[in-house]
Amino acid sequence: MESRIQPDRKLTARMGLTLFLLGLLYVAFAAVLVVLLKSVVLIVVILGGLLFAQYWYSDRITLAALKGQIVTEEEYPQLHAIVDRLCALADMPKPKVAVAELDVPNAFATGRNAEHAVVCVTTGMMALLDEKELEGVLAHELTHVAHRDVAVITIASFLGVMAGLIMRFTLYSQAFGRRQDQNTAIIMMAITVVSLTVYAVSFVLIRALSRYRELAADRDGAILTGQPSELASALVKLSDKSSRIPHRDLRSVQAFNAFFISPVGGSIANLFSTHPKLERRLEQLAQLSEQMGRPV
Repeated sequence: MESRIQPDRKLTARMGLTLFLLGLLYVAFAAVLVVLLKSVVLIVVILGGLLFAQYWYSDRITLAALKGQIVTEEEYPQLHAIVDRLCALADMPKPKVAVAELDVPNAFATGRNAEHAVVCVTTGMMALLDEKELEGVLAHELTHVAHRDVAVITIASFLGVMAGLIMRFTLYSQAFGRRQDQNTAIIMMAITVVSLTVYAVSFVLIRALSRYRELAADRDGAILTGQPSELASALVKLSDKSSRIPHRDLRSVQAFNAFFISPVGGSIANLFSTHPKLERRLEQLAQLSEQMGRPV
């Protein structure tokens, strides 16, 4: 059976360009650290080791951070039945299915490839959506797996995470460490400035890629189910519910916005958002409904 989730050339091109630019940034970042710290082996071991760990264990890391647990068919038969049906339609391997005990309604996919993928939904989302809406959300997440953009966004986010950690470490060491001589202080300040620059550039690049991949997953997920209106309904419910959740409950998961189907918390500008505006997503789904002859 031919897969109904066809390759997206524009998405593939954007992922390739983003990884290329981030790769150049990664090499430049490592080179600057080598010059400043004068230790090639140390930098290569630290950065290379952490990149490998984040890529290879991305599913475990993400699940652990969001308190997700792999669940069996006996525990969640309806959830597994939906995933089974969608995977049969898409002609793709069935990922592991997980549930996160979170009131924040959302879903995400993670894993380095289709054979090691996990699709996770929160208990808050299952309580909010009906079966058809849930199917639309899961089709969206399976599309991420099929396009391999889960692995790409995991790799792409590594550089920003590393730069942020290094920046914080140098700032804390200057604030709470022992008194430093002038040369050491200059080196630490230079590392802070470089890390801040790398973090800012990677931040913008990743979010530009993330917004497009969400539109691509909306489109192909809706085509897979043949029901764009159900995904649209789910997105409206998720957005409305998230806007009424106390901010203190959102802060613990906001860092994972790039993985979620619907962002939590606000954004000061579209440039810094991991997702396109809800209106843009609904407009695309409405156009799909008209093309399919479905009611909007």
